[in-house]
Amino acid sequence: MTEKKPMIVLTGPTAAGKSALAVALAKKINGAVISADSMQVYRHMDIGSAKITPEEMQGVPHYLIDALEPDEEFHVVRFVELAKRSLNAIYAAGQIPILTGGTGFYIQALLYDIDFTEQDCDEAYRASLQKLAAEKGAEYLHGLLREADPASAEAIHAHNIKRVIRALEFYHHTGKRISEHNERERSRTSPYNSAYFVLTEERENLYRKIDARVDAMIAAGLVEEVTRLKETGLRRDMVSMQGLGYKEILDYLEGKSTLEEAVYIIKRETRHFAKRQLTWFKRERDVIWIRKEEYGNDSGRILAAMLKVLEEKGIG
Repeated sequence: MTEKKPMIVLTGPTAAGKSALAVALAKKINGAVISADSMQVYRHMDIGSAKITPEEMQGVPHYLIDALEPDEEFHVVRFVELAKRSLNAIYAAGQIPILTGGTGFYIQALLYDIDFTEQDCDEAYRASLQKLAAEKGAEYLHGLLREADPASAEAIHAHNIKRVIRALEFYHHTGKRISEHNERERSRTSPYNSAYFVLTEERENLYRKIDARVDAMIAAGLVEEVTRLKETGLRRDMVSMQGLGYKEILDYLEGKSTLEEAVYIIKRETRHFAKRQLTWFKRERDVIWIRKEEYGNDSGRILAAMLKVLEEKGIG
């Protein structure tokens, strides 16, 4: 029997401090980081995605950062394809992969080797859903999903029209709910010898950090970043421009809101996003929760606890 290759997952809600901890861990175990983030994969989208800087990487190899142009599509199928390529390179270099980021759907797909390849799609049905979204709005489409598949509606934000359409298509084609399909897929055994860490902290602290991070993004030039992207021809219907922070600043640039309103909405939606992330991770199996307050918010103690788990699992 082939020995399972190691894989470490370090995830958690946005602003919990995953990136810095992943770098510290990588330096201890000769690791390399694969980003499981749907926005940091894009070049030129640095501020709004809170992208890790070369200085912050401290010489640790990072994969799937600045890998695509903003006009390219990025979805779970593409992520798995690029992540597997990255895994091969990391194993070949004799290093241990640390999958870091907050997109639980991507992590699940790679960790359990789930096949999310697009099914044959009914172009006419997809077009009719897109038309409905354009005419009646995202909330209306989300309402249809709530009727067909309440669990998916709970997990997918109304503004993520692409995923809402995919869930409705699945139901239309198979008569089954994609949430139930995903539940079955989730019960698969991982082909990796893995440790799945979820880093989190008290909600009040997390929300305060989210608000401070958004203020820092504005101060660092988020409005100017979105202005430049808009000038290069990027449109709000592109996957990259659907990212939190980008669509709200676009609204401001297009006169649909004031800057103050846009900032308020970014903060509110980021807090909601963090809450949905936590709900997702609570449903996952074999998760090792790292609650920062239990370690006195001491990164050294957190790192030591993680290394102990890895030693027990024979990783590193």
